Amino acid sequence: MYKHFFKRVLDIVLGLIALPFVLLVFIVFAPMIYLEDKGPVFYNAPRVGKNGKPFVMYKFRSMYVNAPDLKMEDGSTYNGADDPRMTKIGAFMRKTSLDEFPQFLNVLKGDMSIIGPRPDLDSEMALYQGDEGRKLEVTPGITGYAQAYGRNSLPWHDRLALDVYYVDHLSFLLDVKIFFKTFATVFKQEGIYVEQED
Repeated sequence: MYKHFFKRVLDIVLGLIALPFVLLVFIVFAPMIYLEDKGPVFYNAPRVGKNGKPFVMYKFRSMYVNAPDLKMEDGSTYNGADDPRMTKIGAFMRKTSLDEFPQFLNVLKGDMSIIGPRPDLDSEMALYQGDEGRKLEVTPGITGYAQAYGRNSLPWHDRLALDVYYVDHLSFLLDVKIFFKTFATVFKQEGIYVEQED
């Protein structure tokens, strides 16, 4: 029951509660994002959702316009502290996860959940190994088990393994645990970049 109706209702309630904060972040940071390089405030990121359905994930733009796509050896997207593609305000928003706030709009639309596996690019689906594709059995989230317990410091396939663990152990109590652990992880700025892997 929690996996469907109750989880969706909880997402809508939390999404509505978050809207004033999303608006506040927009009012404060939108001018800074625009003025740094005169580019758009939002980045509309194509992602793969539940059952492989494509959707557009909303983010505050943290990179320069027309930044190249950099990949890790495992095929995942590069995310490092020395990333030359990031704007100054974008680097700050990444560290604090403020760039993710527009995804509460995705939650209200039903594309995403508050808690769930982070959505991947369509091209990354071809790189799944074993049962990693099972992460697509649930709605992707703003934060998830892998984000709360490792974030970007974990190798990509390790994150996918945690996503599958989440699918197999989905419960209200696990979501509550992830929710509060996420606050601690973001506050301590743990696991933001891939080079923290070692």
